[in-house]
Amino acid sequence: MYTVLPDSVQVRQSEVNGRGICTKLPVRAGSVIFVTKPYAAALSTPSLSSHCSSCFALSSTSLLRRCTKCRIAHYCDFTCQTQDWAIHKLECTSLQNWFKAAPSSDIAPPSDAVRCLSRVLWRIQKRGADTIQVKKVEISLPDRQSLKPSAYETHTYLSHSLVQYMGLSSPADMAQYSLSSAADLLDTVSRFVTNTFTVTDPTLVPLGAAVSPVVALINHSCDPNAVVVFPRVSPDPKSQEPLMHVVAIRDIYPEEELCSCSILTAYIDATLPTNLRQQSLNEIYNFKCMCHLCTMVEVDPRTCLNCPKNCGGLCPLPSDDHPLVRCAKCNTVVHLVDAALDARRVGQEGLDKASSLQTKDPERSLRLTTNLIPILTSAGFPPSSHPLLGLTRLHQQLLTASFPNPLTQEHLDETIRTATKNVTGLVALLREGHPVLALALTELGKLLAVDEPSPRLADAQNPKVSPKEATPASLATYPPSGLPRLQLAYQTLLRARKMLLVGFGVVNEGGQVGKEVREMIVALEKEIGVFKQGVRNVLEDTRKA
Repeated sequence: MYTVLPDSVQVRQSEVNGRGICTKLPVRAGSVIFVTKPYAAALSTPSLSSHCSSCFALSSTSLLRRCTKCRIAHYCDFTCQTQDWAIHKLECTSLQNWFKAAPSSDIAPPSDAVRCLSRVLWRIQKRGADTIQVKKVEISLPDRQSLKPSAYETHTYLSHSLVQYMGLSSPADMAQYSLSSAADLLDTVSRFVTNTFTVTDPTLVPLGAAVSPVVALINHSCDPNAVVVFPRVSPDPKSQEPLMHVVAIRDIYPEEELCSCSILTAYIDATLPTNLRQQSLNEIYNFKCMCHLCTMVEVDPRTCLNCPKNCGGLCPLPSDDHPLVRCAKCNTVVHLVDAALDARRVGQEGLDKASSLQTKDPERSLRLTTNLIPILTSAGFPPSSHPLLGLTRLHQQLLTASFPNPLTQEHLDETIRTATKNVTGLVALLREGHPVLALALTELGKLLAVDEPSPRLADAQNPKVSPKEATPASLATYPPSGLPRLQLAYQTLLRARKMLLVGFGVVNEGGQVGKEVREMIVALEKEIGVFKQGVRNVLEDTRKA
């Protein structure tokens, strides 16, 4: 059933963790374990006008070919439109009916979840209920029996939206999709929700939803040894993309996991603290994670404070069992714990508010992050702690999106400082080579390489700082200026490329981003050489004078 899997891996059943994929041979970090195309995929509503509905490529709206009937789907060209027509002709009718029944012309298309699930059912209708592909979808677990009460509303809403969108008005309508009852429909919705993947672009920006029964077999760990990425490196994107690449981010050996299913990915954001990860896993996937991060007894950098004596150690936040907080390194007692907990509560509320305002009112969202980050920092939270890391990541996105024209030195430097804090926090949480960390380093390197509007003359004329010395800790002011900044950008991008090769696959050259970073590194080498030669010429001319 799973012919896409190479001979080096196999599907295995475990009494504790159910089905999973394990490796029969050692796998090196950066190896692409297997590649597959989603069974079905749909763009998110914001991406419909900017991306091809067939291959998910980004393009200018003026260059995309729009479906003349539904006027919703866009395509690169006639090839992509033909490629998608077998399913879109059914989708097109549903979209037209959806808008005809809408109470106003401002109504949005159905969500990517509804449109992706409808594509799954249309494929079942076209291929027949007894085909191998359909059976792979049907045996994906769990079903409605494992639903949590908190999920009832979401699943019911999705079911009703699907019925309305596809025009399922009778048992006969449902039967053509192998659905004999409302219970079957709810089972399908439940399997979809728990086995859906987010389609991303090569920089991990979400584009839509996808279903892949093969990739859904991979089990979970909050400290994964593999990731699912979309590096977009296929030789024929129009017919092959979007392609899901399962990539090892550390060395994996056969039978190393207790569950004998050694390939593991993270179903949720692994930078969140344990309680939030467990809550999400329980509500959506109905299991309790027992990985080493969830059962660790040492201090978790996600939920801690800096030592008040600045010894470099971390202090765990208080709990009912351990109300007294001490530094794990020097044993110093932390006295202002209540103030820190209040700051964390305010920070979490602010993060939720700022996230909801990110697209609606970015200026207000930026003001919130600007005000909240110093509060948490002064309360003693390290960059890796929650919700400070979340606020920092959002703050960087907002600063980058609001670059003034013309760009000012102050805004650029503030964005670089924020990106550095983001990298510092992620380094404490994620493995070397994790694509999230690799892309964070890439963003920092790119920001450092931006031409300075007003470089500081003292730094710009200092040719003595070597690349190894050009680090935040070794510089009196950060970020540096002139040549030291270029050298720091160079070193940062070198490190980023090394991680991109792991996170997006060595054979993929780090994906689209890895190839771009390689070109930037070459350009920076030339720029640094020109800069050094220019400084030497100035010094020689000065001595002669």
